Amino acid sequence: MLHMVALAAGAVLIGILWLRYQVCWNGYWALWWHEEIDEKIRDFLTCSSKPERILAYVEKHAVHGDAQSVVNAIDAYCSRVEWAMNVGNDKGNILDRVISDTDPRTVLELGTYCGYSIVRIGRLLCPEARMITIEMNPAYAKVAKQIIEIAGLDSKVELLVGSSSDLIPQLKKKLEMETFDLVFIDHWKDCYLQDTRHLEESGLLHKGTVLLADNVVFPGAPDYVKYIRNSSRYHSEYFSSRLEYLRIEDGLEKSVFLG
Repeated sequence: MLHMVALAAGAVLIGILWLRYQVCWNGYWALWWHEEIDEKIRDFLTCSSKPERILAYVEKHAVHGDAQSVVNAIDAYCSRVEWAMNVGNDKGNILDRVISDTDPRTVLELGTYCGYSIVRIGRLLCPEARMITIEMNPAYAKVAKQIIEIAGLDSKVELLVGSSSDLIPQLKKKLEMETFDLVFIDHWKDCYLQDTRHLEESGLLHKGTVLLADNVVFPGAPDYVKYIRNSSRYHSEYFSSRLEYLRIEDGLEKSVFLG
């Protein structure tokens, strides 16, 4: 009897170790665990959503009006408590360098989620810079709006709620926006290419506009990468990194519009 119990315990331990290894090193297993298992358990136990839990942590640990403290708080929560799909600090450092090199006056973000990236971008911009961020999910947008306010960037950021494919063609007339200096692409991966084409067709890119696309390795945006790297209208460069808060390979694609 004891022998059978020991065998069963050993099998369970091996299973746990195998699962832990897969979650650490396999992107699909990691997303399955963090988004389908861990997140749903926390939702049930706390009667709240992940974005709401991130907001609560930011309200407790960040300094109002200090954008860097908001970034630090979100990174701390997502690396130590609960994984989330922000760009994260590793790729965030690459984003910072691109922002510093580009020094944009007009920024468009596709995919706001909780507001991490737009806050990270906004803390590096000059006072007169203008930022527009688009989020399709109203619940995410509600949280992002509050996080942007805590960061002290609400006067600089215009948050639009709706489909990026519907909103992009309206930006010139609706917001009197001519062109963007930088576009950060981090929403649904199968929308990367179609929204890039919407930007082109709407005349929102000028010679020198930088497109920076996240998650081009995992989950991946192969049609976008194929288009952007083979188009004579862009000069592209890949920056290797890791998937946010994990050890799994990922990266950013920087593409300069040549006109």
